[in-house]
Amino acid sequence: MDVANMLRFVRSALYVPGSNARALEKARGLDADMLIIDLEDSVAGEAKAGARAAAIAFVAAGAGGKLLAIRVNGIDSPDHQADMAALAGCAANLLILPKVEDISDVNGFNRPVLAMIETPKGLYAAREIAAQSAVAGLIAGTNDIAAETGICPGPHREGLELSLQMIVLAASASGKPRFDGVCNRLDDMDGFDFECRQGATFGFTGKTVIHPNQIAIANAAFGPGEAEIAEALELVAASQGGAQRFKGRMIESMHVEEAKLTIERSRHTMGDG
Repeated sequence: MDVANMLRFVRSALYVPGSNARALEKARGLDADMLIIDLEDSVAGEAKAGARAAAIAFVAAGAGGKLLAIRVNGIDSPDHQADMAALAGCAANLLILPKVEDISDVNGFNRPVLAMIETPKGLYAAREIAAQSAVAGLIAGTNDIAAETGICPGPHREGLELSLQMIVLAASASGKPRFDGVCNRLDDMDGFDFECRQGATFGFTGKTVIHPNQIAIANAAFGPGEAEIAEALELVAASQGGAQRFKGRMIESMHVEEAKLTIERSRHTMGDG
């Protein structure tokens, strides 16, 4: 399965600092569908070079079939060119580029890119960015969106709803995955569960996470549950083509295709054990 198809089934994407050897080693055995080795915000300036080397070594060793991505420093960072030169021959499946604001930002990449939408300019350009062939999907950078706009997210991210839905619409217009932003409240598991289910309701296909304790909740929220799978199997089996009645509601071909996708997701979820 190629990277674009594998991304469709990613429920959880865990950021791991490239400078944290212990966290990198632990990440191999976690149930996250994708690992994002971070060279940007979580790595101090003096540790950037070491983090690059660690990321390359980690990817070369593999992680049990998980998708492996590396978040490079942004194009306006003095570390960006050093990142790109060091990673030219790296076997990472994807690169993640922060604060993408224009289609020119994603030119010149030799592998698929997940573009982070984190600024007002990025939000307005998100549709054009997502449409680029080099872009495999979008990631919502919720912390930066709030900081750069002055939005107060609120207890249920009310202030961010428009921004989040703009990212979902932009990515889905090109048929590409979209990943919800991180939740910084590490001890609020109920709040994190709500945020995951809210993101899934908005139309995100997966969630970026920053702590191993968040993985199982994200996987449950963005992967089909047993009842949903059973319902999908029953709907597909009952389908006779065209519009028809099914369990008290009308279904048509669109609902059958959605049910088939649910079944496919249940068979291709990655990283469970």
